[in-house]
Amino acid sequence: MPPQSQRPSLRSVLSSGQFVLAPGIFDMVSARVADAIGFPALYMTGYGVTASHLGLPDAGLATYTDMVGRVRTICEGTVTPLIADADTGYGGLVNVRHTVRGYERAGAQGIQIEDQEMPKKCGHTPGRRVIPAEEMVLKIKVALDSRESEDTLIVARTDARTSLGLDEALRRAEAYARAGADVIFVESPESEAEMARIGQAIDKPLLANMVQFGRTPIIPADRLRALGFSIAIYPGLALAAVAEAARRTFLHLKEAGSSDGINVPLYDEKTSGQSLHALMGFPDIWAFEQKWQLPAPKAAE
Repeated sequence: MPPQSQRPSLRSVLSSGQFVLAPGIFDMVSARVADAIGFPALYMTGYGVTASHLGLPDAGLATYTDMVGRVRTICEGTVTPLIADADTGYGGLVNVRHTVRGYERAGAQGIQIEDQEMPKKCGHTPGRRVIPAEEMVLKIKVALDSRESEDTLIVARTDARTSLGLDEALRRAEAYARAGADVIFVESPESEAEMARIGQAIDKPLLANMVQFGRTPIIPADRLRALGFSIAIYPGLALAAVAEAARRTFLHLKEAGSSDGINVPLYDEKTSGQSLHALMGFPDIWAFEQKWQLPAPKAAE
């Protein structure tokens, strides 16, 4: 993992006024692809990691150990700053301390913690319940106190909009901002007008969650910025695209009995400009082997 001092600072990017467009990544293939494109940040999606790693729904089933391992692997294989989903902090206050320390040491520059009850649920699904705002404020204060570097951003998310309404979500967002959270994330606003209210009410960097077919409208980055947002994440976009590409590929294989004639773009030099071997780092292995290989044995005379 490159030292944090050699990585771009997400805090510096935000301070410069640059809008942070962060694609959702869920494994090392998606991470390497996004890393090579040059986004200002990547977003490790809990939904995507739980789905790709465990084949389970994002319903509090992935543990801290499952997730911190993915954070470390992603940060070791990329150079783009990572914002990582840390659910509820995986428990009470001491769990939050453990989570922040572990995620930060694994390389995350942004750590997202939400105010849901455990077990949590995906943010655009029904039945979410939130803890008292005062309890979440303590979690934020513990998270801030637990980080080793001021460059590590604490992202405070509230899920109150869906069950308790926008006014309560804004009350919580303001309380979390006063508690010192670096970035505020109001989950699941249901219109552009609601997003405008959020932008007017909160004087902290704001994160917008752009979920395909979710509760929140998909709004272009320039418009989000005008509404007062600083970060947009797209957690399920690549996951949905990859799943559909795999479905079409396997369906063709089953029906045709061959990969010939498949109508799905493949990651190769013709379509992407580089091979899958290059994406995964094989040229470095080949160069290493060429440098260090032993001379071929001579035939016995």
